[in-house]
Amino acid sequence: MRDFSGDHSQLSLNTATVRKQGNLLDIIEACARHQIRAIAPWRDQVALVGLDAAVTAAKDAGLKLSGYCRGGMFPADGARRQEARDDNRRAVDEAKAFGAPCLVLVVGGLPQFSRAGSAVSKDLGAARAQVEDGIGELLDYARGVGMPLAIEPLHPIYAADRACVNTLAHALDICDRLDPDMTGALGVAADVYHVWWDPNLYRDIRRAGDKRLLAFHVCDWLVPTRDLLTDRGMMGDGVIDIPAIRRAVEAEGFSGFSEVEIFSELDWWQRPMDEVLETCIARHKTAV
Repeated sequence: MRDFSGDHSQLSLNTATVRKQGNLLDIIEACARHQIRAIAPWRDQVALVGLDAAVTAAKDAGLKLSGYCRGGMFPADGARRQEARDDNRRAVDEAKAFGAPCLVLVVGGLPQFSRAGSAVSKDLGAARAQVEDGIGELLDYARGVGMPLAIEPLHPIYAADRACVNTLAHALDICDRLDPDMTGALGVAADVYHVWWDPNLYRDIRRAGDKRLLAFHVCDWLVPTRDLLTDRGMMGDGVIDIPAIRRAVEAEGFSGFSEVEIFSELDWWQRPMDEVLETCIARHKTAV
């Protein structure tokens, strides 16, 4: 297991962590000041400043990417499936423009939540089938431009609206069916917030191995959690044994960045950006 106590060279900032404090160009400038070496931008933040400006700013600041957020949201009714296809291809192209190591996929839940305006459905099985079909179709396009796809399983509380793939095992089953030769084109993003509870977590990390582990995200689970989407904790403030999970992924050969991704409407989004980044750096040394 790598020693993070002396520096923060392996810290990446998911830009959602300070999305309320400034635009993406502000975040890039702050990361450069704090000697943060990598980011994972969100598409909506990129769109606000323009793709070309965002790519140029990141490159000028010497920033690498740990991933690009996000593709997915595949389930849709018939009238909106082409919209989902086109949107995901654009996400691949944007990730490629940044030189990202992977495009993270938040796969979507029931159609009415994944694609606004879709007909209401309660058929979770059909949504999961659409997810797998959508990933398979996108994989052909992504392979053509050399952009790996990382399926991010989300905690089951998000099964209806954000992701009906909720365990590493399910994500890996999809990977094995669509990419049986483990070519590196398809893998998983392991976010401790979403997987820490799973009794099969360590088994499935071993199953993923270095061929499937494309990204590693950190934050913490607070007790109580006041909002199911926007009350994530800073590393060390909650109940997740983050070092144990990192030890497991690194034992399989993962050597990428630890990406800090915190949605915190009630706390960290209300603090100055510099304070948040300084705290991320300190906790990355002591709690990751």
